[in-house]
Amino acid sequence: MLDLKFIRDNVEAVKANIQNRFMDADADLVVELYGKYNESLSKLEDLRAQRNDNASKMKGKLSPEERNSLIEQGKELKSQIAELESETTDLKSKLSSEASKIPNMAHPDAPIGKEDKENFQIKVCGTVPTFNFKPLDHVQLGEKLDLIEFERATKVSGSKFYFLKNQAAILELALTRYAIDILMKKGFKVSITPDIAKVDILEGIGFNPRGEESNIYSIEGTDMCLVGTAEITLGGYHAKEIIDLSNGPIFMAGISHCFRREAGAAGQYSKGIYRVHQFTKIEMFVYCKPEESDSIHEQLREIEEEIFNGLEVPFRVVDTCTGDLGSPAYRKYDLEAWMPGRGENGDWGEITSTSNCTDYQARRLGVRYKDDEGKTVICHTLNGTAIAISRALIAIMENNQQEDGSIKIPSILVPYTGFDVIK
Repeated sequence: MLDLKFIRDNVEAVKANIQNRFMDADADLVVELYGKYNESLSKLEDLRAQRNDNASKMKGKLSPEERNSLIEQGKELKSQIAELESETTDLKSKLSSEASKIPNMAHPDAPIGKEDKENFQIKVCGTVPTFNFKPLDHVQLGEKLDLIEFERATKVSGSKFYFLKNQAAILELALTRYAIDILMKKGFKVSITPDIAKVDILEGIGFNPRGEESNIYSIEGTDMCLVGTAEITLGGYHAKEIIDLSNGPIFMAGISHCFRREAGAAGQYSKGIYRVHQFTKIEMFVYCKPEESDSIHEQLREIEEEIFNGLEVPFRVVDTCTGDLGSPAYRKYDLEAWMPGRGENGDWGEITSTSNCTDYQARRLGVRYKDDEGKTVICHTLNGTAIAISRALIAIMENNQQEDGSIKIPSILVPYTGFDVIK
């Protein structure tokens, strides 16, 4: 969440940011509750001081009348403190609830807009393919080449699940190792993360684990949820810790399954394996000092570009508009691959994103570090998709299909797969 003093001192800018993000939050109410909470806390501290003074006087030489008077004062102070403690706790809870609804401030250069169609295109990499035949989409290719099974997956698990089969299964493993090899060379520490996290960790990262519009699967009877991304588990790794950034930022990479309900996704493109309830993803996560996060954000974007340039997938880079940032992100870049089977004539589809979340997540999770002067400071966090396997598969299958119905494997993956074509 944002610093409460920042909200109080910059309330008009915060309100404008909420409006630009098309979110429902009340900055004025937060300022009001913050004032009441501080006032209540000040009164509480004053009463506690009076109680301590009363207890100190009780240790001295007193007449029976003086002692009885102090005892009565002590009883009254105890009652007042208990009442004010309850009031202060209630104010703190309301303040925390309302403040958590306020999104991070957006980067001054982030385009203002409500939907992804208002994102700003920065550049295009690679060449969109032209075919002398009608290209198939990945669903058709998957069925013809026995790579993806939807019908039996629906029988076993329900809609929006799939079996990945034969060479496609090998291709998932190849993509995973390919991405991990790149990340390890760049100094990322790799882990396979849990697929389950506690509710307080999800809330700290900025995910809403409850409600009809939540995208998260909750585990009934527990305070646990299935994770929608390893951003959650990697972000929770150092929760409530003072970390050491004296040797530079902490670069982490996590391999996990991702589970998403896709609530509220009606009307969004969701054909085949583009929008599903479970997929594998390799996520990048960084803890750093505030002055480092802007440049690291550019580094994460460059890594994503390197990965997909290596796969010879045509893509474009977009600067995400304010309405599509989500609460935690200060700025976000998306990579969108060309997908020939999307729509009538092909279209761009998101394959990765990378976000600078500044101190928004770290403040909620209590992740801090000691600066050069020994002062405890809240760090910055960043995240980025190295590869979301299902969407990478779509881009590879559709862009590399050939007239005879086969799919050519990107040359960089051949050492990982052991084959150069799927027939």
